[in-house]
Parts: sequence; C-alpha cells; structure tokens
Amino acid sequence: MPIISKITRQKNNPERYNIFIDEVYAFAVDESLIVKYQLSKGKDLEDWERDEIVFDDEVRKAFNKSLHYLSFRMRSEYEVKKKLLDAEYGEAVVLEAIQKLHSLGFLNDESFSKALLETQKKTGKKGPRAIQQELKKKGIDKKLQKEVLDTYTEEDQTQIAQALAEKIANQQSSKTPRQVKQKIQDTLLRKGYSYDIISKAIAEIEFETEQEEWEEMIAKQGDKIWTKVSSKFTGYDRKNRVKQALYQKGFPSDQIDMFIEKKEFEEDGD
Repeated sequence: MPIISKITRQKNNPERYNIFIDEVYAFAVDESLIVKYQLSKGKDLEDWERDEIVFDDEVRKAFNKSLHYLSFRMRSEYEVKKKLLDAEYGEAVVLEAIQKLHSLGFLNDESFSKALLETQKKTGKKGPRAIQQELKKKGIDKKLQKEVLDTYTEEDQTQIAQALAEKIANQQSSKTPRQVKQKIQDTLLRKGYSYDIISKAIAEIEFETEQEEWEEMIAKQGDKIWTKVSSKFTGYDRKNRVKQALYQKGFPSDQIDMFIEKKEFEEDGD
C-alpha cells in the first residue's frame, strides 16, 4: 500500500504542502487539508483517498479563485462558472465550488439580478428591453428575468425616460423640434424603452420655437446645406434640393423660402 514518505512546505506559498509517496512527489495540498485528512509521514494512502484529497484541493482552489473574482463586484452564476471553466477547472470541480458559494451566500442570481436592475435604472438610465438583454447575457433564467423586470413599473420607466428626454432637448436647443424629437426617440429606443413610454416622454416637452430661434437655426444649418448643394447644382435644381434637405430637418416652408431668397439675393449682390 502507498505510504506518505515526506511532507514539505512550499517555499513560494507557505500555506501549501508537497506530499511525497514512496519518496516520489505525488501532489500538493492546502494546509487545511493536511489537518482535515490527518496527513502525516508514514500514513497509508489508498488511491481512492488520494483522488478524494486532490479533488477537494481543486475545489478549494476554484472556490478561492471565485471569491477573488467576486471581490470586485457581484457576478451571476453563469459568469463565475465560465470564469472557472476558462481557467481549466473540471466540470465536477466547478459545480462543487459553485454549490459551496451558494451555500455560503456568495452567489445568488436573484440578488444579482435585482442589483443589476437598480444599477441600470439609476446609472445607465436604461429601459426594460435593454436590461433584459443584460440579464440574458449574464445567463439569468428567463423566469427570473421576468420576475425582476416586472418590478420595473411603468411609472418609473416614464419618469426616467422623461428626464432623459428633457436633457436631450436642452442639449439640442439649436435643432428643430423634428430633429430633437428624432434624437429623443432614437436615444430612448437604444436605451430599451417601448414606443408607448417614448411617446409619453416626448408629449411632456414643449417644442415651441420663436421666430428669432427659427432664423438662427436655419442660418446655421442652412448655410452648410447651401454650400454643399451649390458645389454640385445651380438654379432650380439647387433650390429644390436645399428645400428638400431643410424640410426633412423640420423647418417650416415659410422659413425655408425666406432663407433661399436671402441666399439668392446675397449671390446677386456679389
């Protein structure tokens, strides 16, 4: 029967020990396993006992690696499992380590999902669809996804979406109402809000534009369009293309006509 002939402490890691069987290095274990399995020089060690000790040691290493990984932020079970498998731990070792993490409260997909929801709401200002994609990416079960997202009320969604819409409107003050509405819609869709919530958010914003504001906006945007179109077209074609471009941006017809007349007058005066 194999006998432990020597146990030595590792130089680079004093908490781990090298086990020699019949004067030949056999394996290394954590200090706690020396105590748990009462390993000592002269102890008989059958093959199945050795396999059990090595497996237990692998689980401990996987568990400690998981704790380090979790120390930076909360993780889902899927993330931890993938991390350990990528580190080339065996499937049985990974499942055992994860079970231990669950039992000690270090891993809980429900708590993780609720925390992710709150973070995405408060920090990312995201809607349900975007958050659901995040939960899916983290390997969260569909049923749990729904349970967590059901707590994201329509009132909360509307409030957050409206605040975002107002922020965008303030930042886009030099744009036409149509351009601002389009910017709001594109942003909120990308953030994961439904068309119904987006419509409610936009409805709460006043888009009244004074005459002077129209003139300032069309002068700024129109000059660029005029210059660009003038490099390729003249006469009726130029006038028609400038009209079309400005109309698409949401400028009223009377403002467009006045702008074009002004540009043509300036050219005639040159």
